[in-house]
Amino acid sequence: MDMRERELVIDATGLILGRLASLTAKKLLSGERVIIINAEKAVVSGKKKSLLEELKSYLEIGHPGKGPYHYRRPDGILRRTIRGMLPRRKTKGKNAYKRLRVYLGVPRDLEGVKAETLKEAQAEKLRGPYITLGELAKEIGWSGMNDV
Repeated sequence: MDMRERELVIDATGLILGRLASLTAKKLLSGERVIIINAEKAVVSGKKKSLLEELKSYLEIGHPGKGPYHYRRPDGILRRTIRGMLPRRKTKGKNAYKRLRVYLGVPRDLEGVKAETLKEAQAEKLRGPYITLGELAKEIGWSGMNDV
């Protein structure tokens, strides 16, 4: 059996971050291998200014050498959000987290694969303001797609 048949490829373009993370966590815990592409195009609901204030205060927590370490790349932020929804200290949570792959853009080996989208996490349902994960990451120090 081909390995790609057991993998679920999700395109994060236009999907709400929290809903995408919770649905992905459920799929990981059920034993599926999940690959998320276009992580920088996922959206976070809320006003840009208030989101940035909240995130910048969160980034001040900790010590640069001792942690906790805060991701600034969109794929790291998305992985960390999903990790927060898994029981990561238990064996099933650790194994589930190992089955997750998150990419910026579309990697070469996945260019021909048809990616799915999650209807429950579509951003079209949002009535209020939102910002993409890529824009949010650039505001907190990510230099863009050139550091991939």
